[in-house]
Amino acid sequence: MTAVRVPASTANLGPAFDALGMALTLHAELGLADDTDVAERPPRAHVVEETHPAAVAFGAGGGRGRLWVRSPIPMGRGLGYSGAMRIGGLVLAAVQAAGPQDWKAGRPELLGLAADLEGHPDNVAASLYGGVVAVAADRAVRVPLALAPAVVVWVPAMTTSTERSRTALTGTVGFEAAVFNVGRTALLVAALAAGDVGALARATEDRLHQDGRFAATVPSRRALADGLEAGAWCGWLSGSGPAVAMLCDPADATAIAAALPGEGSVKQLGIDLDGVQVVGSRRGTR
Repeated sequence: MTAVRVPASTANLGPAFDALGMALTLHAELGLADDTDVAERPPRAHVVEETHPAAVAFGAGGGRGRLWVRSPIPMGRGLGYSGAMRIGGLVLAAVQAAGPQDWKAGRPELLGLAADLEGHPDNVAASLYGGVVAVAADRAVRVPLALAPAVVVWVPAMTTSTERSRTALTGTVGFEAAVFNVGRTALLVAALAAGDVGALARATEDRLHQDGRFAATVPSRRALADGLEAGAWCGWLSGSGPAVAMLCDPADATAIAAALPGEGSVKQLGIDLDGVQVVGSRRGTR
C-alpha cells in the first residue's frame, strides 16, 4: 500500500508571521485509493473529491489517480489541516514518480509548490520537514532544539478562515512594531536552540497580528492567559486561530490542560521531529 503520514503544524509562534512553523505529533494519513484495498485503509479513511486540497496538490504534482484520507487534524482551527493535506498530496505524487526511497531529493521543489498552493510557507514547511522550521525566500532550515517540551493545544468549537483573517490585517506596519517583532523572532530562535526556557515568554510576544485576531476570538485570549497562569512557558495563537498552542514542561502538561476553558477541547502533543513519512502499511510501518 502506498501511503504517507503527515504531521499537523502550528505557525507564526507569536512574532514570526509567515516565518516559523512547528510540526506537531498529530498525524493525518493519505494514500492512493486505486492501489489500496478498502480493507487495508485505516479506519475512518475516505476517498476525497477532486476539489479536496490533497487531491488538488496531488494533481499539481503530476499524480494520477484518486486519494483516500484519514485525518484527526481539525479543519479551520489553525493547526495546518490544508497545509498537511497539500504536503501529503504532493509527496504521494513524488513517490508515484520517483519511488518511496528517492522522492526526498525533490523536497525544495515540493516546498515551493506547496507554498504557492497554500499562500504562505510556514505550515507546509513544518509538515514537510518536521521540527521547528524557519522559512523565507523559498528556503527552509530546521531550527536546532535544545529542549523537548510538551505542546498543549486548546481547540474551540468555532472555526476561522485563514483567508478572511489575513485580509483583515492592517496593510502597513509601524517601525517600532517591526523592530519589536524582528527582535522577538530572533530571540525565539536563539532560545529554542539554547534551551533557554526563561526567554520564551518574552520571545513569543507579538505586535503584528495577534491582537486583531484575538479581538475576534475572545475565548482564545482567555485560554492563553489561563495556560500561562497555570505554568506554561509561553503560548501563541496557532496560525490565524482560533486554537492556542503553549509550550511547557511535559510534567506540567496535564495540570495546564485542566486549567483551560471548558468550551474547548485540549490536545497534549509534542514536537514531531520526522515530518512527512512514507509508510508501508496502515499501522505506520516505514
